[in-house]
This record gives sequence, structure tokens and C-alpha cells, in this order.
Amino acid sequence: MKKDKNLVFKNGKWYIDFTFRYRRIRKGGFFTKEQARNALAKLRLELLNESLGFKRPGNGERIPFEKFANEWLEIYSKQNKRSWARDELSVRHLKRFFGGKILQDIGPEDIERFKAARKAEGVTPATVNRELACLKTIFNKAIEWGRVESSPAAKVKKFREQNQKERILTENEARRLLEACGPGLRPIIIIGLNTGMRKDEILALKWANIDFAKAHIFIEDSKSGRSRYVPMNLQVYKVLKSLPRKGDYIFFNPETKDRIKDVKTAFRAACRRAGIKGLRFHDLRHSAASWMVEAGVDLVTISKILGHASIQMTMRYAHPTPENMRRAVEKLAEKTDLSRQKVDTVEIPDLLSYSKIKSYGH
Repeated sequence: MKKDKNLVFKNGKWYIDFTFRYRRIRKGGFFTKEQARNALAKLRLELLNESLGFKRPGNGERIPFEKFANEWLEIYSKQNKRSWARDELSVRHLKRFFGGKILQDIGPEDIERFKAARKAEGVTPATVNRELACLKTIFNKAIEWGRVESSPAAKVKKFREQNQKERILTENEARRLLEACGPGLRPIIIIGLNTGMRKDEILALKWANIDFAKAHIFIEDSKSGRSRYVPMNLQVYKVLKSLPRKGDYIFFNPETKDRIKDVKTAFRAACRRAGIKGLRFHDLRHSAASWMVEAGVDLVTISKILGHASIQMTMRYAHPTPENMRRAVEKLAEKTDLSRQKVDTVEIPDLLSYSKIKSYGH
């Protein structure tokens, strides 16, 4: 018997099995997992509406966009997507524009007006595209749940995005950036440059994730959905040891009694003081990866440290230089040069042959 969240596969079919208001509900069977998952979402929505005293939606009922978007967020996005917080932000902007409109009355022209309005506000094409993707998903679910017959967003095109080139810091820039950081931001930047961790991974760190005895950091909720261990070098070890413990989270906001959510403003100010242009926080991760490659660390190890889903993602940091290629073929010559004197002794591995990775945080 196979199980998924609130779904059970038995005798060749999928069955719904969940609890609502202390009542166990089981239904089935469905031929595919997707059918069962959609039926589960629809059933949950119906039960929630009934419990709140709403009329059970039926064909022809005119539904306000804001109401359906809220239901979609609660019933589908938060239940099935790790990125539901991003959806929540997108829905907030969608409701600001489509609020007051009926779901069935929204057409392609309305969506094009939404795109134009967001662009006029100075929002980046990438952000508008994410909000448009969220809107398309909302309408697709509305079709599956019998609320609308077709999606007005189906043929609306996304904006063309200009892929921003990865920015790799020089050693001088890294030191200038650290010198320009305030005391609250500097530990975060040190960890980013010395581990390659993502911003959200750093800000979500709890003291329980730190093992000083083994000198590693445990990341339990990464973008790839896999947990991993990241070793600490001396700089990361020292900076974490120096931080006061004010709560469960390492980077704690005393005012909100919760973790720090973002450091965008402080990061931009530090870059401005350091005279560094065009740098994003994520470029710290790119810089750490490139520095490890330059130091001779193999791509498999780098991939494990960064938490990449595949080695192909790490390959983009491998840029063979003429010097590296020259050293590579010289290694081959060592194996075939007959003029080299042979010594009948056991070869001892040269443990110092790997370059030490620079650490930043002095």
C-alpha cells in the first residue's frame, strides 16, 4: 500500500483519506493520483464553505475573484506547495487589481491591463511573470473545480526577461563589502561568502541547526526539498560563536519576536558604501562556488555543499582557463615520461596538494 499526504493507493486505485473537524472522510477510487489530489482539494473547499455557512458553489454561481483567490490559497497552495508564501504575496497584488471583479467576468484584456499597470509601477518583468503564473494556476484550478469553463489567462504571454549575468566578487570587493556592513549584517554576509548558503537558508537558521562540536550547519528546509549538512570554516565558526542567543532563531528580531525576514535595505546600503554596483545577495553564493572551483575543489563536493539537485547545476561554475588546461596535460606527462627516475618505494599521497579555500571575514 502506497501513501501520500491524505491519499492512499490500494488495489490499483487512489483513495482520499483525511480528517475534517474531527470527522474522518474517505472516498475513492480514482485512476490517477492527480485525479485524487484534485478531488481532495475540491472536497476540502466544499466542506470549508459549508462549515462557514456559505452556499455550496454550483454551476452559474458568480464568484468574486478575491473570495476564490483566498480559497485557492488556503485549500490548494498552502496544502501542496512549498512556495506558498510567494503565492500569498502574488495573490495580494492580484487582489489589489482584480478586487471587486467577478471571476467569470475577467477577460484577457483585463489581464493585459494588469501587466501594464504593474510594469508602470516599476515592477520587474520577472516579478510580473511570477504573478501572472500564479493567476494562471488560479484559473486552471477554477476550471478543475467547475467554477469557470475556460481560462482568460491561457493565451496571455509573459514578459521577456533579461537574464541577469552572475556577478562574482573579487577578493578586494569582498573585503570592502564586509568593511561596509553594519554589525547586524556582517555575520550574515560572512556566512554567505564562506558557505554558499542561500539568503533564506541563512535567515531561517536556528541555534538547534548548529553543531559546534562537529563544526557543521544542518539545513533542514532547502529550496531543493532536501536537507543537508554544510561544514563551517574558522570564520563561520567564530562569527556564530560571537552572536548572542536571543531566541530560537540566530538572526532574531526583538521587535517582531520572530526571525529577520529580509536584509535587502541593509545590503543595498552596504554595497553603496563599498562602491559595488550590480550585486545581488544571491551573487554571494555564486562567488563562493566560483572561489571553491578556483581552489581546486571537485564539482561533486561543491554540489553537495551548495545543495544542488544535480551536478549539471554546478557545472556552470567550472570555467577551464588556459593555465588549468596546461596543468592538466602536464599531469598526463608525469605518467608517460620515461626519463623520470622510478623509485621502488610506496607512494605517499600529498595531502597538501589541494589549495586552501580563502575565507572572508577578517
